[in-house]
Amino acid sequence: MSKQKQKGVTRETLKFVFKTAWKERPSVFLVYFMRFIAEFADKMQNAIMAKFIIDELVLIITSGEISQHLTNAAVYAGIYIGVQLLTSVLRNLADQLESVHAEWFSEHIDIQLADHTMQMDFEHTEDPEALDALQKAQEGMSWYSGGIVGVLGAVFKLVNNAAALLGVSVIILFTCPWLLPVQVAALVVITIFNAKNNRIDQESFLKLAKSNRVFGYVYYQLADFRLGKDIRLYDSAKMMGDKAKMYSDEQVGIWRDTAKKQRKNSWVMDAANALRDGISYFYIGFLAVTKAITIGDFSMCVSAAGTLYWSLYGIVSGVQEINQKCAYAHRYIEFMRFPAAMEKGTKPVRQGEHTIEFRHVSFRYPRSEKLVLRDINLTINSGEHLSIVGLNGAGKTTFIKLLCRLYDVTEGEILVDGVNIREYSDEEYRKLFAVVFQDFQLFAFSLRENIAFGGQADDAELERVLKLAGLWEDAQKLPQGLDTMLYKSFDENGTDLSGGQRQKTAIARALYKNAPVVILDEPTAALDPVAEYEIYRQFNTLVGGKTAVYISHRLSSCKFCDRIVVFAEDTIKENGTHDELVALDGGIYAKMFAEQAKYYVGCSE
Repeated sequence: MSKQKQKGVTRETLKFVFKTAWKERPSVFLVYFMRFIAEFADKMQNAIMAKFIIDELVLIITSGEISQHLTNAAVYAGIYIGVQLLTSVLRNLADQLESVHAEWFSEHIDIQLADHTMQMDFEHTEDPEALDALQKAQEGMSWYSGGIVGVLGAVFKLVNNAAALLGVSVIILFTCPWLLPVQVAALVVITIFNAKNNRIDQESFLKLAKSNRVFGYVYYQLADFRLGKDIRLYDSAKMMGDKAKMYSDEQVGIWRDTAKKQRKNSWVMDAANALRDGISYFYIGFLAVTKAITIGDFSMCVSAAGTLYWSLYGIVSGVQEINQKCAYAHRYIEFMRFPAAMEKGTKPVRQGEHTIEFRHVSFRYPRSEKLVLRDINLTINSGEHLSIVGLNGAGKTTFIKLLCRLYDVTEGEILVDGVNIREYSDEEYRKLFAVVFQDFQLFAFSLRENIAFGGQADDAELERVLKLAGLWEDAQKLPQGLDTMLYKSFDENGTDLSGGQRQKTAIARALYKNAPVVILDEPTAALDPVAEYEIYRQFNTLVGGKTAVYISHRLSSCKFCDRIVVFAEDTIKENGTHDELVALDGGIYAKMFAEQAKYYVGCSE
């Protein structure tokens, strides 16, 4: 990173950090003021008070006036102890309050990240670049920078060191002025090599981002109880463990390489420190031996020299630390303005009936050259029940993702009521759809919350949709009924639903949304034949007069739909009613239906 760019990153990050801190928790600045008072008083008295106490003790020995000098020494010692107690109390209080603020800001940042992630275009959730950026944002604003409090702490530590430097510089200029160039010379050498180590650290951070994400994924899988059956039955524990170890070793290797690169720089810094200490002590000792300074002055100079160096070092390394922390934390700022993948409209969706039209739509996934869908032309009329069939990989689910505008089309356009869906407000547009995807998710919340999903839970409506989905009786048998928690992640009394019950819950959720367009992607895949038959039998009741798009591999279900669309070879090959398509000589649907039907015929015989 160039120096100019680094300055811009640091400036922007500091502006963000101070603005956020002042807006959300201004009391954090009081914490650093308390620490400033404690640190400054502690360093100044360590440099000064020892001189007065030692000089008084020397005078007791040399002058014989024990009473007066003993009293003075006792007063100085009392002041020293009192300041130590005060600074200790302030420092401990500041540490405790800083920890509280650090936890609060950490949760605040996590919430902001989660909220932004949920609002990002869906396309980014499957984009490795976006996922790596999220990982860098999480780690950069936590482990590596320490978050808001970490950056603020580095800034105020710099302020503390500057104040201490000013104080001890006055002492040194009047007692042992040649200490200043010695400390500065050593500091210049150390600063140069410390900057090299910081650059190596930042390079390692960038390498670790992807490795950390994959490493975390593998370990989360190992710790997920829901995967226990698959891991045991397929004897995959060793494979999972080996993968975890491989990525762990990769991370260790990066850190080992980092340490190796930094080793020589650290040796130079150690040598510079040793040389600085040797010259400083020789110089101060010479002044004391030649009686240019008192024994108390000797003690003060030794203490001031240490404070001077570490304050100088703290300032220079503090600037480097702030730059480094800001570089890490800036990853959060970058992620929070991650570019949108899709153009956003503002038009509201009108009430009433809706006609959906795919007009010459083609689509390829980002970073792919292959078209998944090609020249799709299809109109879905309001209230029509459409079945979509085709072999795996034919593009059926992708068609649904485009309809729901989880992705934008590559070519062509999708129209709703004659308006390109890009012109509609996302929030308004997605209210049109209630969808059950193949990979739907239930959450470790109550059954009621999994169905109402943030909406106002209406018991009568919940009962209606649960009965339609065939889950009402099972729900009544749960320990707390609809308020029973799913899974045991946070409640030991939580329940694990069967595959069929989970699918029925997802169907009930879609029905509860009461959207004008219902989309069911393999809705009966986990149901037994009886439950499947009930879903088919009540299909018209389930969706009523709503527009319905139904994807299934079980072609007998297609009879319940008004029209069937057959996907093959990345496009629509056939379009018609069940009877029309079955009658097509050599047709894809006819062949698929005949293949499935012979198994049932065989069973009846």
